[in-house]
Amino acid sequence: MSSSDFKARPNTSSFMFKNTEIFQTRDGQNSVNFRTLTWPIVAVLFLKIQFSTGVLSIPTAMHTLGAVGGSLSIISWCAWTQYTAIIMGDFRAKHGGCHSIADLAEVVGGRILKEAIGLLFIFANVLCAGSAIIATSTALNALSLHAACTVWWALIAATLIAFCASIRKLENLTFLTWAGFASVFSAVLIVVIAVTIPDRPAAAPQRGPFELGFHAFPVPAPSFAEGMVASCTIFVSSSNTGAFIPVISEMKSPKDYNKAVYTSMTTLTVLYFVFGLVVYRYCGQWVASPSLGSAGQTIKMISYGVGLLGLIVTGCLYTHIGAKYAFVRILRNSRHLQDNTIIHWTTWLGCTFSIVAVGFVLAEAIPIFNYLLALLGAIVFGPVAIIFPAYLWLYDHGHYRCNSLRKKVIYAFHAFFIPFGLFITVAGTYAVCLQIKDAYATGQISSVFSCADNSNST
Repeated sequence: MSSSDFKARPNTSSFMFKNTEIFQTRDGQNSVNFRTLTWPIVAVLFLKIQFSTGVLSIPTAMHTLGAVGGSLSIISWCAWTQYTAIIMGDFRAKHGGCHSIADLAEVVGGRILKEAIGLLFIFANVLCAGSAIIATSTALNALSLHAACTVWWALIAATLIAFCASIRKLENLTFLTWAGFASVFSAVLIVVIAVTIPDRPAAAPQRGPFELGFHAFPVPAPSFAEGMVASCTIFVSSSNTGAFIPVISEMKSPKDYNKAVYTSMTTLTVLYFVFGLVVYRYCGQWVASPSLGSAGQTIKMISYGVGLLGLIVTGCLYTHIGAKYAFVRILRNSRHLQDNTIIHWTTWLGCTFSIVAVGFVLAEAIPIFNYLLALLGAIVFGPVAIIFPAYLWLYDHGHYRCNSLRKKVIYAFHAFFIPFGLFITVAGTYAVCLQIKDAYATGQISSVFSCADNSNST
């Protein structure tokens, strides 16, 4: 295979990508103008997409990996996912007609790769919506002291998320995005402050000696499955950068995409590192999952009350982005894409409610929060956030293979992430499935669609 095999070449897929945006600027009552977002607003959207349910599981993962391993994992994964967001954005800039990462896949691999990546992208957002449903049902359980069956709380959460996600334009979700980020940030900050005040964690024995369980390196060392689940949990907390690409189509100036990525991902890395390390430092082995329950029942209720809006908005954004992908796939190149027709509205609402419905079922089948996130990281984001961006880079830089030593090393660096991504996908999926099996066997998960209190409030 020559280096030219990886060079950009004319697209031979089912439709030709023109260097024009998928959404055109329109005015008038009978059509909708999607291209209204400025880069600061997009930066907040990106930050809210990432800083959501993932932050609630990081302290638990740090307990498994230790302070050093957990910190390195946060920094490394965030650095990589920021870089892949730039790779995908640069590639998309060369193909303005691409709306999603599935369209990018069609450019480099034809229809088959497009469908494979498209299915993974949809599945990613379905699982993300499912994780938000679990987190929201946990909040409602905590606030009500488990006043109703958890399935009912999950159904209420799914309904709220579906209606919120059905708002068609991301611009109209801007206020909710800001409020949602402030909500989750404030909730986590309350817990971070609260865990530093008492002389022992709320879940630890309140009398006599106790072992905190804070270690630079894990004691005892985790099993392979435990380590993979923890690593995948941290990975998934910053890996949904594929969701950034559809947002570009609604930007006033797509060339400002990189500004939004650097701003949001740098902020995200700092927040994850500080919040995760502080909560683990003061809670040790007594940290809760989700972490908002780590400071006792009163603080748990306060933090979930403050963070409830943010958890709902999280599910709303994941659902909206997944639904927008399906919506564009169905109505692309037809007047119904931007005209307010019955077909337009039926298709849009069908997409949003379908994603939430599937997410609800998966959330009830795998009701343990960190296991669902780890499964998401392994089976979906291994290919989408590691292998696929690396291949995009190799596709555009095939000439590096036969160039200077420096460029050969850079090429080899990117090529390494293809087998590495395969390892994360296969080994991570195996480890998570093993942990889920053990959870059912030990009674940690009693059954699917269980009414059990997932907030540990009763």
